[in-house]
Amino acid sequence: MNWSIVGTFPSIPKYIVAVVPHTSWLDIFIGLLVRSILGESINFVGKKELFTPLTGWFFRTLGGAPIDRSGNKDSVESIAAVFEAHEKFRLALAPEGTRGKVDKLRTGYYYIAKRLKIPIIPVSFDYENKKVIVHSNFYTSSDEQKDLKTLETLFKGVCGYSKEKSF
Repeated sequence: MNWSIVGTFPSIPKYIVAVVPHTSWLDIFIGLLVRSILGESINFVGKKELFTPLTGWFFRTLGGAPIDRSGNKDSVESIAAVFEAHEKFRLALAPEGTRGKVDKLRTGYYYIAKRLKIPIIPVSFDYENKKVIVHSNFYTSSDEQKDLKTLETLFKGVCGYSKEKSF
C-alpha cells in the first residue's frame, strides 16, 4: 500500500495507544495491519454486550476485552479494571470518540494513563503522506492542562482518510 511506519512501540507490558485522527472505518484495518507487521499485541475494549457467545470469540481473537459499565461504574474505572486483570494489556483507542469532526479530544485516555501510571503512545494515521507515526512514550505529569495541550499539538494538522474531519 506504499505506507511507512515511523517509530516503534515500547517493549513494556502496559500502555495506551492514542490514535488520531480517526475519520474512517478504514482506520481499524490500518491499525490491524500495523499491529500485525510489527508483531505487537495491542487490544481494544467494547461494551460487554458485544461479547456474546455468538460474537465474543471474534472480538477476543482480534484482541478485544469486554468492559462493564453497569451501575455507577465510569469508563476510566472500568478500563482500569481490565488493565489490572491482565499481566499484559495495551489499549488502542481514538480520543476523538467519533469519526466526525471534533475540535477537542476527549480526556478519558489521559485519566486512565494517569490512574495506572502507564505511558500514552500517541499514534497518527497520516493518509496524506501515507505514514503511521508512532510518537515517543508520553507520561502524564501534575500539569494536566500542559500535558493535554502537548498531546493535542502532536496531532494537529495530520490528515486522516477524510481530510475535512481531521483533528
